[in-house]
Amino acid sequence: MRTFQKGGVHPEENKLSNQAVIENFPLPKQAVLYVSQHLGAPATVVVEKGQKVKVGTLLAKAEAFICANLHSPFSGTITKIDVADDLFGYPKPAIYIDVEGDEYEDFIDTSDTIVREITLSGQEIIDRVKECGIVGLGGACFPTHAKLMLPPGKTADYLIVNGVECEPYLTSDFRVMMEHGEECLIGITALMRAINVSVARVGIEANKPEAIAHMTELAKNYPGIEICPLKVKYPQGAEKQLIKALTGREVPSGKLPIEVGCVVNNIGTTFAVYEAVQKHRPLIDNITTITGKSVKEHKNYRLRNGVPFQMILEQIGGMPADTGKVISGGPMMGKAISNLNAYVSKGMSSMLFMKEEESSRHKSGNCIRCAKCVEACPMGLEPYLLEKLSEQHQAEGMEQNRIYDCIECGCCQFTCPAFRPLLDRIRVGKSKVMGIIRARAAAAAKK
Repeated sequence: MRTFQKGGVHPEENKLSNQAVIENFPLPKQAVLYVSQHLGAPATVVVEKGQKVKVGTLLAKAEAFICANLHSPFSGTITKIDVADDLFGYPKPAIYIDVEGDEYEDFIDTSDTIVREITLSGQEIIDRVKECGIVGLGGACFPTHAKLMLPPGKTADYLIVNGVECEPYLTSDFRVMMEHGEECLIGITALMRAINVSVARVGIEANKPEAIAHMTELAKNYPGIEICPLKVKYPQGAEKQLIKALTGREVPSGKLPIEVGCVVNNIGTTFAVYEAVQKHRPLIDNITTITGKSVKEHKNYRLRNGVPFQMILEQIGGMPADTGKVISGGPMMGKAISNLNAYVSKGMSSMLFMKEEESSRHKSGNCIRCAKCVEACPMGLEPYLLEKLSEQHQAEGMEQNRIYDCIECGCCQFTCPAFRPLLDRIRVGKSKVMGIIRARAAAAAKK
């Protein structure tokens, strides 16, 4: 069975919510929308206090290339444009809406009818994706339209679709494939037209046999789309590892997937693309897993942006008493939430309640040079060395040892018998090195 060759680990899967069908989350009384819910430049607010809005009304406009439009997920009145603390406690520009109903803009098709015929051209698809504020739902929230606009001189051979969902606990992508599989395939077809390719490969790990069977059957009616079962190994869903598994091609160090003729999108993104292209529906919500070993009822919610975290806690009967950490995303690459008075934003795939015994850190010991971190690294790096170089602020050494190739998957820290904070320190070092590289590129551009 296909997989990537270097490294990888096998954490406990804990797919506790995989049979929980997607439910629509109730509307809040007040919603708060962070103005920037994407990677890149901030959007520009185009509404004002006191203005009435509907579901789909443009709130903030993308005026840079790497940027994304923001639309209202609710109908109501804008009460203020101010700041609100994000999930890490940092104040961010935000739009406050008093929710008064669920009235959609007229251009949005709200019916349940599946629209199969794609009438838009490739460029029109890219324009619609941009207009609807679609971002990658695999974690990074990179504006999707920018990914579809291939660099001059570059062509794509494959559209690679990530249906792997290799992170423990997460099941939102699985439920999307089971409940909206055909819509995903139509979205994939639209993306194929946008980048002008005839082959799309959808990778799904073998621990999801129902999804593999369901999508394989549906794909018989969609030419060029191949459903590819993959070996269960984390991080199978990482971009470069997925390309290697599905095409045999290896993305060069420091390069992007287009260098080997590939464009990669998450399966959740393909569903959002379907809704944008065929229904003219902006990205106003996420399919989000609410789970944890002590959570009473595991849920997969269709959760609109701007919903207060506190309302989610109320819906599940409060935070479990033995919670040690709440994580946005999965336990391997997700981020701990330090502010539970924050609000849902684009790309939130999970709210994971980890028990104290699972989330507490062990006391760190000395590195014993066992090389388990080297064996586990899917990028072929030497994490023990990068940690030490980062600790000693040796930027040149970090760059020489390709710290910029780290995908921050956490395999090194997961396998370390001395419980070294490898990923933590590598992240710090990587951030410094990337800053140096960007400054060097900017200085070169001025010459």
